[in-house]
Amino acid sequence: PITGKYLKRSWMADKLFSALFQFYKKTEELLGQRFFYPMPIYRPFISIEEQNEWMAQSEGNSLKKFISKIYTSGAFDGKVNDSFGGVITEFSGYLNTVTFMEATRRFLNEKNAYLESCLDFEKAIIQKEKIIYENIEASKIIFCDGIAIRTNPYFNWVPVHPLKGETLTISLHETPDVIFNRGVYVVPTHSEKLFMVGATYNPKDSAQSVSIEAKKELEEKLRELIRIPFTINHQNWGIRPTSPDRKPIIGSHPEFENLIIFNGLGTKGVSLAPYFSGQLAAWLEGHGEIVPEVNIERFKSLYSKFSSAKI
Repeated sequence: PITGKYLKRSWMADKLFSALFQFYKKTEELLGQRFFYPMPIYRPFISIEEQNEWMAQSEGNSLKKFISKIYTSGAFDGKVNDSFGGVITEFSGYLNTVTFMEATRRFLNEKNAYLESCLDFEKAIIQKEKIIYENIEASKIIFCDGIAIRTNPYFNWVPVHPLKGETLTISLHETPDVIFNRGVYVVPTHSEKLFMVGATYNPKDSAQSVSIEAKKELEEKLRELIRIPFTINHQNWGIRPTSPDRKPIIGSHPEFENLIIFNGLGTKGVSLAPYFSGQLAAWLEGHGEIVPEVNIERFKSLYSKFSSAKI
């Protein structure tokens, strides 16, 4: 809920974090599976000046509810490099995304509501009242296709940009009871003593593979953060779908109102998705509006240019 070196509260933190805590807990009950783990984050200070800044900011109403404790000297028994102390933030944790997705897929399969298939756009018949695709009829279709939007003939004009990130899976000789976060994060996984370290940000690298440069960067930042001995077990990569203003892109196509986009969640999909998917669902049922900050309307001028270019 608190990000950046300037101690800013994350955009819409109150609404987003309240929604995500409710959503994941209720979804665990619905799916009968554990995948959401609330856990404090510990962010070490790098200077006396930063420590003082946090001390001053922590009394403000905008940050106070998210701050649990501030240390002015080293904590956690020397497991982390924090000679100037650090801050513990609440309303944080991690989601085991693999377990979450597998449980969701099982649930949908049991409801006969899941089909694993590549969409053939040429087979889609788009009418004003409905969309027909093979043996399926629907009033609307929602595209949540990430960076694959570039091959979507209806939304390939939307400015969703790929941002590659890489992570390391490591073994730690000791198990911290908080998430360490400074330069990189050190987050538990579903396996005992295995932790995820990440992540890099590289908009210029489109290779679908890991890189030596990213491994070196992550390892160097990890050694700057923790003192616990570790072993690197695995390196992974992924592509985030980002937007120019770092906010989701949601709404209907300028010409085809029954074609909907839900994209651009970037690096914060786990925290953004619960609130905005709920807002989208309510809007589709005629309740409420999609807020302007995330509405696709803000990029409508790009579609006009795209349409003119095609002509």
